[in-house]
Amino acid sequence: MLPERGEVWQVDFGITQKVRPALVISIPYGDQDRALIGVIPHFTSTRGSQFEVSVPTRFLQEGAFLVQGIQVLPPKYFLRRLGILTSEQLQQVERVLLFWQGIAHTPPSA
Repeated sequence: MLPERGEVWQVDFGITQKVRPALVISIPYGDQDRALIGVIPHFTSTRGSQFEVSVPTRFLQEGAFLVQGIQVLPPKYFLRRLGILTSEQLQQVERVLLFWQGIAHTPPSA
């Protein structure tokens, strides 16, 4: 079972970031593509940054997805699926991600 966009998985980020939840943000890769999955990690210690997105769910502790922490990993680092965000919750994260990347030029709350 490969992780899909909008799902939240327990991911092994290695010694530096440990095992933590992460939102799958990429679309499925094809046969000619590298086997990499884009994720946005979830942190329980927040700083109040404009690039943190708090999405309350029953399967996550209080915290936020940090869009500045986006990274790619091969499927072997995905340990188990925790849950799926609603389309509205996923859109919240997408809006902040697009703003951080300079694709959307107004802050998500504007």
